[in-house]
Amino acid sequence: MKLLTPKLRKTLPKFGTYKNRPWSKVPIHVKFFSPIGFWTWYVIEGEEKDDGDVLFFGYICGYANEFSYFSLFELESIRAFGLKLIERDMGFGRHMVSELRVKGHNL
Repeated sequence: MKLLTPKLRKTLPKFGTYKNRPWSKVPIHVKFFSPIGFWTWYVIEGEEKDDGDVLFFGYICGYANEFSYFSLFELESIRAFGLKLIERDMGFGRHMVSELRVKGHNL
């Protein structure tokens, strides 16, 4: 499975799009996760770089939960026994950042 389709790339908001909005009005556009671990990445904004990588800004749930930057190449490079370990949640609907509290993640 492709982590980021061309259609999703085109719909990602540029950095700073939600700079002055309350969390209740900031949508999550993509959710990536590890099916064998506890890591989850929620994409809020993203931009393609010159080398073809995509730099994201979003909320990362793992050892520590934080807002930070991460890249598509980073996610694609996470492997074990030669297998890719990160997937895109195909059933993830439209959610706001403020809803992450309801899903057990502390903002």
